[in-house]
Amino acid sequence: MTTPAIEAVDVTRSYSLGGTEVKALRGISIRIEGGEYASIVGPSGSGKSTLMHLLGLLDRPSSGVIAVGGQDATSLSDSELAALRNRTIGFVFQAFQLLSRTSALDNVALPLLYRGVSKSERRERAASALDAVGLGPRVGHKPTELSGGEQQRVAIARALVGEPELLLADEPTGNLDTRTGTEVMETLERLNAERGVAVVLVTHDREIAGRARRQIHVRDGLLERDTNPGDNNAAVVG
Repeated sequence: MTTPAIEAVDVTRSYSLGGTEVKALRGISIRIEGGEYASIVGPSGSGKSTLMHLLGLLDRPSSGVIAVGGQDATSLSDSELAALRNRTIGFVFQAFQLLSRTSALDNVALPLLYRGVSKSERRERAASALDAVGLGPRVGHKPTELSGGEQQRVAIARALVGEPELLLADEPTGNLDTRTGTEVMETLERLNAERGVAVVLVTHDREIAGRARRQIHVRDGLLERDTNPGDNNAAVVG
């Protein structure tokens, strides 16, 4: 059996809110293979965003295991976790999260700065990543000089510049109109097919989620339903 890009094994996540324990996740297991294209879908409050934060190593589970490339990440120190996240995972957020006074090129190059990559190599790789998302001519433009769709493609280029094994996209079309959102989705799908990076899309939009080859439905902190890659037959879990 091949090593998955990321795997969650019986993960839970609880928070204390006003002295009350809130169980955001109540025992979820998910295995994402290399090159897979999957969506995590569920209504507001279902736990899907909490799950994305755990898969992205932005948070730690209350119990259970998160393994990246076969490595148990739950026992790592904060600095080790940050280094693993930087090497293996790219992020695309709904609000783009770009530095407004910085060019597209330098926005994309930023993750490589934390790896200690030289300036010349950072800029070369960032230019290549922007070219891959169709923004080669816009490398010198700041986010305020770009459309919403172009800003999201800059964010995609930034997520890919470090050649991650996994790309997590959190509501990537949420701030875009339908046409622009479709273009962004097509960009993600093309890069998944051409580069083989695993893409996990987190969304409440079932139409967007349905574009993925696999849909993982979350409700009330539990895995409600999962479809197999390349198969439209849903398997009810639990």
